[in-house]
Amino acid sequence: MQDVTRRRWPHRAWAVAAVAFVAIIGAAGFRATPGVLITPLEAEFGWSRGTISSAVSVNLVLYGLTAPFAAALMDRLGMRRVVACALLLVALGSGLTIFMTASWQLVLCWGVLVGLGTGSMALVFVATVTDRWFVRHRGIVIGVLTAGGATGQLIFLPVLAWIAEGPGWRTAALVVAAAALAVVPLVWLLLRDRPEEVGLTALGAEPPAGAPSATATATVAASATVAASATVAASAPGGVTEAAEVRGSGGAALRAITVLRSAARTRSFWYLVGGFAICGASTNGLVGTHFIPAAHDHGMPETTAAGLLALIGVFDIAGTVFSGWLSDRVDPRVLLGVYYALRGASLLVLPPLFAATTEPSMLVFIIFYGLDWVATVPPTVALCRKLYGADGSVVFGWVFASHQIGAAIAAVAAGLTRDHLGHYDAAWYGAGLLCALAAVMSLRVAAKGGSTPGAATSPGPVPATTS
Repeated sequence: MQDVTRRRWPHRAWAVAAVAFVAIIGAAGFRATPGVLITPLEAEFGWSRGTISSAVSVNLVLYGLTAPFAAALMDRLGMRRVVACALLLVALGSGLTIFMTASWQLVLCWGVLVGLGTGSMALVFVATVTDRWFVRHRGIVIGVLTAGGATGQLIFLPVLAWIAEGPGWRTAALVVAAAALAVVPLVWLLLRDRPEEVGLTALGAEPPAGAPSATATATVAASATVAASATVAASAPGGVTEAAEVRGSGGAALRAITVLRSAARTRSFWYLVGGFAICGASTNGLVGTHFIPAAHDHGMPETTAAGLLALIGVFDIAGTVFSGWLSDRVDPRVLLGVYYALRGASLLVLPPLFAATTEPSMLVFIIFYGLDWVATVPPTVALCRKLYGADGSVVFGWVFASHQIGAAIAAVAAGLTRDHLGHYDAAWYGAGLLCALAAVMSLRVAAKGGSTPGAATSPGPVPATTS
């Protein structure tokens, strides 16, 4: 009998990717929403910007630190349950803000609840979806989903800012809650954890030889998945005993910590962590936070500067999708080295480009920098999968956490630079030099699993592809 995966078109993986795309766009927009509430909250409650920003800082950090634990929970409880619960947390956190009367309640709602919810739908969700559902087109799907995450905030923020200025910030908060709730049915009905649940194999995966039926196909595929996981566990740093104990215990948090301990024994992990921390510092932390006020310092209207920042998001889509396509064909280490080097060069030439009007040279920067904004994500995901096999999505969760920590540090550092020097020039130049360091670290990442400098001896390389 013909294999069931060949009789279905389009493959179910595309529906799963579409639902993930919607959830990821929403997560990015929900996380960034507090930024448009700063002014109205300051006007109504009299809270200082430092007090309000503390909620944003908690949100930003939790968005990153939640990621590795969310990846482990997805392995234990499934993507559908984790993402649905994450959306409910976002709706709860946003909805409760309309009743708040004290600043600590803002930290609890927007900082903790929304931070935890959006962090559970961060880029580790991208890694998990693509690892389970795609073999063919994996790189380009990572690029599309990543672009959705980076662009979500640029779609939501103008709309929510308009609502906050008109009907009010409470209406904006309720819109976020309603949007999060609206996605829950889509996730529950269309998202599935693994292809084997519906009698399929991952898109592009070879079907089991001589599979007579959908049930048999699912059974053989599930057995193959278990066997592959056992092989990866045996080859990964730490060995099969440690991995088996963690998975057998069913402790998602314990697994996240154990994977971190195992990965931390390899130099490549620290190169990836260092590079991605610089990535966060040079994007979300510096440009995403301070580009508008820096442009305003030179006489540019804030609305014009905001439009330029949105334009970065437009070019980001093309750059990230193309990066995903390249990640299937070019050594990811080389791609990262080139991306960081080019980003650093663009930041080094940025300070003289600021002016009261939008000059052609600034538009060139916007296009160039936009193409590179999150192009680093697809090759980083590919390296985590290649080096750490079945634990790759959890490892990427920890790498992504470093991205957000780097962003938080850069946001504060750039603000202090402006306060003390009266301009941002040192911040732009410093970020450019750090990107050069990130390029060097990327090129020093090991070529394959099992040969990482400093790693524990293992029987052989971790397979580059797991399904």
